[in-house]
Amino acid sequence: MNTSPPRSDTGADSRIAVVRDISGRSARAGRAIPSVVTVAVLVVLWQAYVVLSGIRPQLLPSPTRVVAQGWAHRAELATHATATLQVTLAGFAVSLSLAWLLAVLVDFSPWLRRAFVPLFVASQTLPIIAIAPLMIIWFGFGLLPKVLVVALVTFFPMAIGLIEGFAAADREAGALLRSMGASAVQVFRYVRLPSAIPRFFTALRIGITYAVVGAVFAEYVGATEGLGIYMSLQKNSFRTDLVLAAVLVTAFISIALYLLTFAIERLVAPWSRAGEQERA
Repeated sequence: MNTSPPRSDTGADSRIAVVRDISGRSARAGRAIPSVVTVAVLVVLWQAYVVLSGIRPQLLPSPTRVVAQGWAHRAELATHATATLQVTLAGFAVSLSLAWLLAVLVDFSPWLRRAFVPLFVASQTLPIIAIAPLMIIWFGFGLLPKVLVVALVTFFPMAIGLIEGFAAADREAGALLRSMGASAVQVFRYVRLPSAIPRFFTALRIGITYAVVGAVFAEYVGATEGLGIYMSLQKNSFRTDLVLAAVLVTAFISIALYLLTFAIERLVAPWSRAGEQERA
């Protein structure tokens, strides 16, 4: 008779999980290769054109000059980038809070849905190029007008993403909970809220990239510091290399914030990404 303790599969399961994690990361890295190669080819062609054509750097500086001058002015760029990041995060926080508040209210009230959703859509018809200068006129050159511009630019995608996410909840699951005596708040918490999370993070990624663009544009219209005003000043000085260096820093901020949303989603709702990874 065998009296040895039963073998545990914990070690094997751990190894399988590690292998799956490594293979998933390798697959994601493989999907990024075409984009990296495309960017590298475009940079090489850009550098070759500048060298062979002899075009003046005031019109089109080479990538190496852009990087070199950006590094030489890194302290100044860092100061303006910090100001832009502050505006971006402040405006986005305001927009995010309002989007959640109004989306939840709209989900609980069909009347509010009919009242607010058309207004949300109408807000996107307002030209930011006209609204931003008015914000500067009304509120001055401080933080407030730029925060309002960012909030206005980013509010719509997040609010609509949440509203549609709540509406896409499984009706049978909601009906089952109600038949068991669950309240409307409980149905919202256990059915409608989880169903909205994937769409919310999709809208969040769209909104955060819009936020950086909105912040730079607001600074471009009127500010004392930030990448927008820095680009405007360097443009007026015909320092195209520093303008492009600022554009590069702006792109880096946008990409960093975009990737940060995936990290947040992994912490808040790991099940949301797991389904997409399995389908991939």
